Amino acid sequence: MINIGIIGATGYAGSEIVRILLNHSDAKIKVLASKSYAGQKYSDIFGNFRGFLDDETDTLKEPDIETLASECDVIFTATPQGYLSSVLTPAILDKTKIIDLSADYRLKDLNVYKAWYNGIERNDDSSLLEEAVYGLCEINRSSIKGARLLANPGCFTTCSILTAYPLIAEGLVDPETLIVDALSGTSGAGRGAKIPNLFSEVNESVKPYGVTTHRHTPEIEEQLGYALKNAGGDGSPILINFTPHLIPMQRGILSTEYMNLLPKTDGTYPTDDDIEAAYEKYYGAEKFVRLLGSGVFPETKFVEGANFTDIGFKVDPRTHRVVAVGALDNLVKGAAGQAVQNMNIMFGFDEADGLNFAPAFP
Repeated sequence: MINIGIIGATGYAGSEIVRILLNHSDAKIKVLASKSYAGQKYSDIFGNFRGFLDDETDTLKEPDIETLASECDVIFTATPQGYLSSVLTPAILDKTKIIDLSADYRLKDLNVYKAWYNGIERNDDSSLLEEAVYGLCEINRSSIKGARLLANPGCFTTCSILTAYPLIAEGLVDPETLIVDALSGTSGAGRGAKIPNLFSEVNESVKPYGVTTHRHTPEIEEQLGYALKNAGGDGSPILINFTPHLIPMQRGILSTEYMNLLPKTDGTYPTDDDIEAAYEKYYGAEKFVRLLGSGVFPETKFVEGANFTDIGFKVDPRTHRVVAVGALDNLVKGAAGQAVQNMNIMFGFDEADGLNFAPAFP
């Protein structure tokens, strides 16, 4: 049994970690911490947890990471960008493992981070940045197993990368033609009060945002650059067009991705069978990636509340393109669920422990 600390427990992702860990057979929540709500009862803020926490755990603590490092085997930091990098030291990692849900350690190039996260103060400890492992479970499992510092991927990035990765890694598509058109529910923007996220602002409307400037863009590009390296590239990030849209629902990501097919040595183009074979090669044995096959497309309502990514596709022989579509719950596989899946890999637990539940419907 391991002891868990959660800093940022009162955000959407933090509360989802709590919900998942309450069903985990090898983990005990020891400390819930929040800068804004320290001293208050967690179950008074989230009434759904009444009766699930003892009095000590139910009282929110100040986010003192050094104290938590001495008390906990792993700390989840569901905090804004810049927090963890401003307080993390090698000495803390000598005592505990960290799973960070912010972007502080996702991008290996610090200049890229500063360009896309302009104005965010951070500790530029290059040794920690170099040590951090990008926690995309189905792609980086072997590296995750020995990690002390885990950078949990973003929601858009998890969906976008998983949907495109096998096709790029197998050299079936031209990655520079990738266009990602993604939709997100409002919980992806966090729990903070923001006028654009008010019900009357979002309801009965769909709108793009962060067009050409969304911060998940370089994360997708960097990770798909590694996929391209598998296909013979040099590992450099690729350039894509990524456009997110806000839609009037609470949870869910749907990512529709367009890629030009590359001709095979005989001059023909990859078929549906070729695409399906690539997905099967990478995800056929994966519990949390469900492959729907050609012509069957995912829906967000069938992944809501669970840790699955559903992927479908269709080759268009007329344009020599493939359209691939992925769907996941942004708070589970796109955040808290993947964080717990990473924890399970790091500690050698059953990867599905705490996560073995079906999506909620309707």
